[in-house]
Amino acid sequence: MKMQVLLCVPQMQVLLCVLLVLLCECAAAPAADEVTFLPGLQKQPSFRHFSGHLDVADGKHLHYWFVESQNKPASDPVVLWLNGGPGCSSLDGLLTEHGPFLVQDDGVTLQYNPYSWNKIANMLYLESPAGVGFSYSDDKNYKTNDTEVSMNNYLALKEFFRLFPEFSSNELFLTGESYGGIYIPTLAERVMEDPSLNLQGVAVGNGMASYELNDNSLVFFAYYHGLLGSQLWTQLQTFCCKDGTCNFYNNQNQNCTECLSEVQDIVYGSGLNMYNLYASCPGGVPHRYSVERGQLLIRDLGNIFVKHQVTQQWNQKFQSLAALHLSVRLDPPCTNSTPSSLYLNNPYVRKALHISPDALDWVICSAEVNLNYGRVYLDVSKQYLKLLAALKYRVLIYNGDVDMACNFMGDEWFVESLHQQVQVQRRPWLFDDDDEGQQVGGFVKEFDNIVFLTVKGSGHMVPSDKPVAAFAMFTRFIRKQPY
Repeated sequence: MKMQVLLCVPQMQVLLCVLLVLLCECAAAPAADEVTFLPGLQKQPSFRHFSGHLDVADGKHLHYWFVESQNKPASDPVVLWLNGGPGCSSLDGLLTEHGPFLVQDDGVTLQYNPYSWNKIANMLYLESPAGVGFSYSDDKNYKTNDTEVSMNNYLALKEFFRLFPEFSSNELFLTGESYGGIYIPTLAERVMEDPSLNLQGVAVGNGMASYELNDNSLVFFAYYHGLLGSQLWTQLQTFCCKDGTCNFYNNQNQNCTECLSEVQDIVYGSGLNMYNLYASCPGGVPHRYSVERGQLLIRDLGNIFVKHQVTQQWNQKFQSLAALHLSVRLDPPCTNSTPSSLYLNNPYVRKALHISPDALDWVICSAEVNLNYGRVYLDVSKQYLKLLAALKYRVLIYNGDVDMACNFMGDEWFVESLHQQVQVQRRPWLFDDDDEGQQVGGFVKEFDNIVFLTVKGSGHMVPSDKPVAAFAMFTRFIRKQPY
């Protein structure tokens, strides 16, 4: 009897060990998605990173690239990042803005980013919707809309935490840029209803929050930055304004419409860099349409002034041009996406990132997604007010102040329109620059649970233009520190 008991003890220990191993395996990141060797780096990173596809509804597979924090990954927050478009890839954010690896001009090598946001957070870059970047759908149908995208982004988050359960209790932040101004609050509206997700806040950079405010403010922005001249401004005041209020958004006055057409030509058609007024235009002044290597190239990121009023007309024009060619590419004006395209389409890189053979070649923006996209929300006040009413989420709206695609004035007006209690009046905010000493980063105004902040001298892609200031801003937001 004693012998039997003695034999059972080690057997029980073995059984317990097996169970513990199985539990550990169940609570671990998917080993098949771990990137063990990334081409282009002189030295592989000390932190872990993963790339693969998240399966969502209706046979859609969204590509993700998850980079663990360089600080304390087990306890640091998980931060979702979405680029906009609609139809543009979040890998642009990773490889050219705030990811740990910055692609170099040769399209082959990567350099480490000293101001990477994964210095303090676990960063999840999601290519959304299906049809963007390496994300694809089994049926190859890439027609979608705001509502479907928010649902699929939510399902992708749920799938991510199923695959990475060890991060499911970490703080969660939703962040994005440009048309991410629509993606993020509509996603947050779903996430805040799910108690299994530890949502703490949202941050949007140079975001589209209201078409009306963006259009109205852009004309003022253009005039005050010396683009329009006094004669055109006088005409705009005469034909588009009444009793001190201007309507540049949906004015029916024919004279006003003609003046606004002239504004549009100056802002978008004269060769200015719409994403950074004071930056040069890489590659020279672009033509709106061109054919390169048999592809029709349409230079447009989707946030074209008054475009929502003539979407069908634009789409018919684009699609008639596209019908003449086998393939269509969408390229943002004055943006050089060649290095990223070369790098991500390298077969060794695709293999390292576990990209499905069903995924298309990577391009920065998908023309098919953009031209077939249904814009449901022209204003997201309702979503922000819902977040703010919960009294537990922090919200940051930040803008580079020389961007014309989603200008700072429109977003400032939007935040003011939410009528939240002011906590700290508008003032400069400062950051430490190793080379220049303490500098003014821009201006900030704080309300109950929402902050509006500008980044001085930055365009649309704040972390690319002002990486030191952007990292300081991001750190204070994530760590709930004063700006």
